[in-house]
Amino acid sequence: MDRPKADSVLLFSGLDPSGAAGISADIETINNFGVTPLPIITTLTAQNTQRFDSIVLTEDSLLEKQYNLIHEDISFSTVKIGLLGSVSQIETISRLITKKSPLSVVLDPILISGNQENLSSSKMIEAMKINLFPKSTIITPNLEELNFLAPGMSEQEAVSSLNCSWVLVTTSDASKIDIEHRLYNDSNLIRRFKYKKLEGKFHGSGCTLSSAISALIAKGISIEDACDQGLAYTYQCLLNAKKIGKMQYHPTRAFINQNDFY
Repeated sequence: MDRPKADSVLLFSGLDPSGAAGISADIETINNFGVTPLPIITTLTAQNTQRFDSIVLTEDSLLEKQYNLIHEDISFSTVKIGLLGSVSQIETISRLITKKSPLSVVLDPILISGNQENLSSSKMIEAMKINLFPKSTIITPNLEELNFLAPGMSEQEAVSSLNCSWVLVTTSDASKIDIEHRLYNDSNLIRRFKYKKLEGKFHGSGCTLSSAISALIAKGISIEDACDQGLAYTYQCLLNAKKIGKMQYHPTRAFINQNDFY
């Protein structure tokens, strides 16, 4: 019997043992859209819902071997990049994704943890700007990460400095009761997305969003519509979030009815 070919997203992401963020969030989200995740783990972290403790990097040679084996065997046209641990990893992944063209790349520049621990450095940020941003289809920084990437600039100036056609700036307070996300194309603000604020702190919302966008792009959805649907999906995940630890809430990504947010 002939089996249908699956849409796939190749992932470069870190392991969060709490299951709320990182590769677990990516896999859960992408599976929920009927797309196959192809996970390559960049970092092993020690963290929980209260704090981030430490990080161990995957060797560049292993990243390269995993990518090459997937590349020679499985068809994919979309890559989602999450937590990276060194300049060397950034340069290696940049070189690897250049091997396959055309490729849609969704980059979530994870610079700080949900509990505000710094996960990057000035050298890593500069390496991302040089090696990954120009090769990315869309970058999804939250407002705090955008300020790390382009300190002292207005939002418009910061977006213009990133050298990427599409930028989705997330998690900006629009009022006391609303939160706003803004989508830019070629440095022009083209759309605002507003949602009611939710009480509490959430772990893994950014990973969920960028993975949802990557899955939708893999299914052939336009970037603007992928952002719209990805944000709606993520909001439903947060509305249904669970408290599995002592601090941040865990998004409920599985079994969300997609008719609820389209």
